[in-house]
Amino acid sequence: MTTNGMLQVVNPATGESITSLPAASADDVAKAAEQARQVCDTGIWSRLPVRERSAVLLRLADLMERDAEILARLDSEDAGKPITECRTGDVPGAIESIRWFAEAADKVFGRLAPSGPDGLGLMSREPVGVVAAILPWNYPLAMTAWKVGPALAAGNCLLVKPAEATPRSALHLAALAAEAGLPEGVLTVLPGYGREAGAALARDPLVGALSFTGSTATGRRILKHAADSNFKRVSLEMGGKSPQLLMADALTYGDELIDDMIEAAFLTMGQNCTAGSRILVHHSIADEILERFSSAAKELVIGDPADPRTQMGPLIDRAAFDRVAGAVEAARAGGARIHTGGLPLGLPPRGAYYPPTVITRAPDGSDVLTRELFGPVVTVQTFTSEDEAVHAANATEYGLAASVWTRELDTALRLARGIEAGVVSVNAYSEGDITTPFGGWKQSGFGGVEKSTNAFDQWTREKTVWIRTR
Repeated sequence: MTTNGMLQVVNPATGESITSLPAASADDVAKAAEQARQVCDTGIWSRLPVRERSAVLLRLADLMERDAEILARLDSEDAGKPITECRTGDVPGAIESIRWFAEAADKVFGRLAPSGPDGLGLMSREPVGVVAAILPWNYPLAMTAWKVGPALAAGNCLLVKPAEATPRSALHLAALAAEAGLPEGVLTVLPGYGREAGAALARDPLVGALSFTGSTATGRRILKHAADSNFKRVSLEMGGKSPQLLMADALTYGDELIDDMIEAAFLTMGQNCTAGSRILVHHSIADEILERFSSAAKELVIGDPADPRTQMGPLIDRAAFDRVAGAVEAARAGGARIHTGGLPLGLPPRGAYYPPTVITRAPDGSDVLTRELFGPVVTVQTFTSEDEAVHAANATEYGLAASVWTRELDTALRLARGIEAGVVSVNAYSEGDITTPFGGWKQSGFGGVEKSTNAFDQWTREKTVWIRTR
């Protein structure tokens, strides 16, 4: 939240203020963009040999490794994420992203046209120049690294607006980048409120490309601002309502299946764009799946994010709690059955804690089935045929991710081809690794992907040079 031009960072586990930071205004954004433009014009970074840029980023990755515990604690405190999740997942993943893009920078090549003997067509990729990233609060450092890595490796000057709730790890990353030798003005972090600082980045005529991760509603506003200003290139990674699709033989995977289902549903308290919030299960195994999954959900340890034993911390704030609780109660009123969770009882007295919640018989069209709640709420539905399963999986405006469980290879391939999603994992809950593209379809994604060498497409533009030969 903002107070008199200040950003208040609040611990979701306690509701207490952690610190206050100056909130970047629209004028601050304009000044930062102008400074970045001047740095771009000098070529101090963009014209640096690619391997020298890579060396700086590799030093940054080493420094992140040195400060891994600091970075983990910053994200845990700001976002309410369990410290173990930050230590074992988010921070190592962020370090890997910076290191991988540093090493990939000199592996991205131009093209040569198949021209005749009187000409030569050379297509090269060049940095856009001044670019921007607007980040979410659920994976503060990891999402920052997904954008910082390719944007800087390609030679751009990057303006980063972290989520107002979780700015501190991005600020620490920028300090480490300076320590690694990144020239001043190449990476600028602008903590601020989305409707002012974020909108200013989307409207700024000096920003040539913008990558956003967050809600679909905000993505629409960013597209409008870009259209109203300079038609900057925009890439959007937005919401999801991802299905976990279990065929009749899925139970042959035993505890591995249940463990993966729990991770898919409740990682980061369900505040995850790829969360497997819709379980679609073959009717023949539905009763056993429901019993085992619900029992496992009840065993999750809810508590202080700083405790290494904690598996689920609080939601990001009370507004998130009210949204989730309201949707569950509306489903209950409509005839749904709540198998675990529901409104909290016996949870920590402070903070926006909400228990893992499993729902069956949810009414058609209810929020728990159709809306991205961003909380630990999972619906269970049954099907009898592959066609019915695919239809149910696609019955949403989103298309980010899905998972399929079966030992039948042909079945897995048919389902993966039929599901409308950018990422489909088979016999696992996974977004792939750093080498594979990550991006959604439908209202989950637009204009580009994260990870893999494809991520460079967001931050570079292709130039054709035609040479006439004589």
